[in-house]
Amino acid sequence: MASQSLFAEIAALSGDPARASMLHALMDGRALTATELARAAGITPQSASSHLARMTTVGLLAVEKHGRHRYHRLATPSVARMMESIMQVAADLEPDRQRLTVGPRDAALRRARTCYDHFAGQLGVALADALVEQGRVELTSDAGLLTEAGIVFLGEIGIDTGPMLARGTQRSGRVLCRPCLDWSERRPHLAGYLGAALCARSMNEGWTRRIEGSRAVDVTPKGWRVLREKFRVHGAPTIEGS
Repeated sequence: MASQSLFAEIAALSGDPARASMLHALMDGRALTATELARAAGITPQSASSHLARMTTVGLLAVEKHGRHRYHRLATPSVARMMESIMQVAADLEPDRQRLTVGPRDAALRRARTCYDHFAGQLGVALADALVEQGRVELTSDAGLLTEAGIVFLGEIGIDTGPMLARGTQRSGRVLCRPCLDWSERRPHLAGYLGAALCARSMNEGWTRRIEGSRAVDVTPKGWRVLREKFRVHGAPTIEGS
């Protein structure tokens, strides 16, 4: 169990408005420079560098060096889960009058977004529902199982399950498939190696595309056909038109 002092340090680091903004900007799994993160937080690059150094030291962030540039990313998927959970609590505590005041960007995030390396929002929940309904995935409140039918289905859409299944049996700290409670939908979407594989395949095949400057994603016309015909997602028109 984590020590009380480390718990308090992580809470303090992630609770600062500027640092929280930078963590939010990294929740789509990308690596960004200090300048880009400073812009997201509305602070100077010098202040951002100081904040980033503290979060890197404690283990919330990891740094990648490419030539003269340093790129920052969330250190582990558990950091993204922590942020998503905090967002869920904040949404529950937010007054009803404020919940009704949402802008276009909020609506886009609720429709479809990335949570580190997997889909969230209405899209993520609809995918989870469809996979469960078709018997391809089994979910409980805290665990998930990829069925034989699911393995066959993933092969049909071009996902090699061999490496995924091998990694899922290793003591790597990450499971093959698990439910992740969606902060905006209050229902589970898919996380783990399976959620990451579905997101990566969708992006690579052009079924979805990132919206610049946001965690929100768009589903392409090709993507809607795949969702309806392959995944058998029933809520696609609702998601598309919301």
